[in-house]
Amino acid sequence: MIPNDIKITPELIESHGLKPDEYQRILDLIGREPTFTELGIFSAMWNEHCSYKSSKKWLKTLPTEGPRVLQGPGENAGVVDIGDGQCVVFKMESHNHPSYIEPYQGAATGVGGILRDVFTMGARPVAAMNALRFGEPDHPRTRHLVSGVVSGVGGYGNSFGVPTVGGEVEFHARYNGNCLVNAFAAGLAKHDGIFLSEAKGVGLPVVYLGAKTGRDGVGGATMASAEFDDTIEEKRPTVQVGDPFTEKCLLEACLELMETGAVIAIQDMGAAGLTCSAVEMGAKGDLGIELNLDQVPVREDHMSAYEMMLSESQERMLMVLEPAKEAQAEAIFKKWGLDFAIVGVTTDTLRFVVKHQGDIVADLPIKELGDEAPEYDRPWIEPKKRPVLAAEDVAEPEDYAEALKRLVGSANGSSRRWVYEQYDTLIQGNSAATPGGDAGVIRVEGTRKGLSFSVDVTPRYCEADAFEGGKQAVAEVWRNLTAVGSEPLAATDNLNFGNPERPEIMGQFVHCIKGIGEACRELDFPIVSGNVSLYNETHGEAILPTPAIGGVGLLPDVTVRAAASFAKEGDAILVIGGPGTHLGASQYLADVLGREEGAPPPVDLAAEKRRGTIVRQLIGGGRVTAVHDISSGGLGVALAEMAMASGIGATVSVDGPAHAALFGEDQGRYVVTIDPERLDAVLEDVIDAGIEVQQIGTTGGTELIVDGILTISVANLKKAHEDWFPSYMTTA
Repeated sequence: MIPNDIKITPELIESHGLKPDEYQRILDLIGREPTFTELGIFSAMWNEHCSYKSSKKWLKTLPTEGPRVLQGPGENAGVVDIGDGQCVVFKMESHNHPSYIEPYQGAATGVGGILRDVFTMGARPVAAMNALRFGEPDHPRTRHLVSGVVSGVGGYGNSFGVPTVGGEVEFHARYNGNCLVNAFAAGLAKHDGIFLSEAKGVGLPVVYLGAKTGRDGVGGATMASAEFDDTIEEKRPTVQVGDPFTEKCLLEACLELMETGAVIAIQDMGAAGLTCSAVEMGAKGDLGIELNLDQVPVREDHMSAYEMMLSESQERMLMVLEPAKEAQAEAIFKKWGLDFAIVGVTTDTLRFVVKHQGDIVADLPIKELGDEAPEYDRPWIEPKKRPVLAAEDVAEPEDYAEALKRLVGSANGSSRRWVYEQYDTLIQGNSAATPGGDAGVIRVEGTRKGLSFSVDVTPRYCEADAFEGGKQAVAEVWRNLTAVGSEPLAATDNLNFGNPERPEIMGQFVHCIKGIGEACRELDFPIVSGNVSLYNETHGEAILPTPAIGGVGLLPDVTVRAAASFAKEGDAILVIGGPGTHLGASQYLADVLGREEGAPPPVDLAAEKRRGTIVRQLIGGGRVTAVHDISSGGLGVALAEMAMASGIGATVSVDGPAHAALFGEDQGRYVVTIDPERLDAVLEDVIDAGIEVQQIGTTGGTELIVDGILTISVANLKKAHEDWFPSYMTTA
C-alpha cells in the first residue's frame, strides 16, 4: 500500500480542477484513494490544457495530411517537407492566463516554450511570430499588459537569438479580463534528423537535462484550465520564470547530442513539467516509466514530490538515452553548463512509478494517464448568426478622407512599429521581409529558397458567424502567404475560446472548427500542429472566439517575391477579385460608425483558390511590381498601406456606393500593380483564366486621390498611422 500523506477532501479535489465524477473515475481506475502526489498528477494530466478533453472530438475532424506533411499533430510540433531533404518544423501555442497574471514572465516563457517544442524535434529555430490581443485601450489594465507582454516577448526572443518576422496586435473590450498571447516558432531540420517523443526499449535510462527544478509554475497547467475571478493575484506563483540564455545553451547541447545518435526519444518539459513529459513518453511507446526524484536537480531545499512533479520550471528536457553513449551525452551537457541526471528507467510494466526518499509516492497506470484521459462530447447549441447588413443600411462618412485617416490611425488599424521594433527582426541574417507586410520571409540558408510566415484571425467575424469566421481565418493566412508569391504549405492553429461547459461557447468552437476544416481541405492547407486554450473568461464574460491560424509558405527563389508597397510612379493599379460591397462586421462599421453588427463577408473558397493561383503565377513570372491582399478596412486601407510603405501616392476611381467600394471587406481580393508595358498582356491572361479584374488607377504623386471622393496626402496618412501606438504607450 502507498501511504496517504495528505487527507483528500472534496475541497482539495475541487482546487485541483477535478470534477466529482472525474475523481470517482480515478478511484475506479486505481482501486483506492490517491496520494496527494497522485492527485496532483491526475490533475495535471486530465486538465483541459494537457488532455484536450473538451476539444479532442472536434480536433479529429481537421485535415492533417498532405503530400508534404512528414509529421502531423501529436508530437511537439508539425513537420513539413520543403525539398532537398529539408523540412520546416513549426507550431503555435498559447500562454494567455500566465500573461494576464504576470505579463513579462508569462509572455517570455510562452516564447521559450514554443522554441523548445521546435528544437526538441531536432530543428534549429529560424523564425518566430506572435498574435496578441488586449482589452480596450482605455481599460486601466491594458497599457500595463501591452508593455509587459511586448517586453517579455522581445526580452526572451532577442536574447535567445531568433528573428520575429510577423504577428498581430489587436484591442477589444472582450479581452479586458483575458489577454491572449499566442506564440509561434519555426525551425529547419533534415528529414533524417527528426526526433520524436515516443520512448522505445526496456531498461533504458531516462535522463533529465537543462536547468534545475524550482517551485515556479507549480500547478500552472491546472490554472490555465480555469476561469479567472477575484483570486487572480493568488495565482501569481503559478507563472513560470524564464532564462533565455540557459535555453540557448540547451538548444546547442540538444542539437549537438542529437548528432551523436544517443537520443532515442526526447520531450520538452512544458505544461505539467516532469509529469506530462514522462507520462507522454512512456504512454506513446507502450512502456512504463519509473522515476527517482532524489536524483532530480533542484534549486530549492526541501521540495516535496508533489512540487517536483508539477513544477513548470523552464529550460528543461526529458530524454530516453542510448546507454552506451551516456558518458558522451553527459560530457556535452556539462560543457554547456547544464544539468544532466539519470532520474529513471523505462520498464515493461505500463506503470508510472515515482519514488521519493525511499517511498513510492505514485504508482499509476500510465496509458490511462496519458492516452485515456476523459474525453467529453460537450453539449453545444447553434451559434447565433447576425443577419446580412446591406450597404444602403450603412451610413456614408461625412468626410471620406477623415474616415480613411481614422481607419489607418485607430487602435486596430495603426502601425505596429512600436511593437515590432522592440523585437530583433534581423538576427541570424536571413530575414528577407520583416514585419509590416503581408507575410514575413526568411532565406533558407545555403539555398535559393525562402519560407514565408503569417498569423491571422478576425474575431469580429467569428463572433458574427463562427463558421464563416473560421473559414476566413484560414483563407486570410493563405492569401497573405500567396501575396508574397509563396506556395502555402501547411498551418498550425491556436484556438482561443471561453468556457466550453457553456453550450453557446462550445457551439462557437464547433462551428469555427468546421469552418477551419472546410477551408483547409479546399485550399490544400493541412493543420499539422496546434493548441487549444479554453476558459478564457472572467466573471462569466468570454473573450471573442479567436481561432488564430499560423501558416507557412515556400518560395522556390527567395528573390522572386512581391512586396505590399508601391514600387514606382506610373504603374497601373489593378484589383483582382471584384469590387467591394460588404460592410457587415467591417472595420469601417466598428471604427468609424461605432457599430458591431451584420454578418461577415462570405468566403468563396473555390474562387479564393483560383485567384490565389493566378496571383502566384504573376509574381513567379516577374510580371507584377507590388501585391497586397485586401482585408480589414477594404480597398481604401490596402491602397493607403501601399502608399505609406513607399511614400508614393495614387489616383484611382471606384464604382458603386463609395463607402462599400472603398471600405467593403469582400474576401479573396488583391491589389496588384503592373508596369504599363505589361498591362495588356496581364489583363488578358487574368481574364482568360476566368477571374474578375479591373484597372482602377495609377501610382504617382504624393497624395492618395479617389476621384470625386477624397484627396489626402500620404504624409498625413502616415502620421496618423505611425502616431497612435507611441502616443498611447507614452500617455500616463
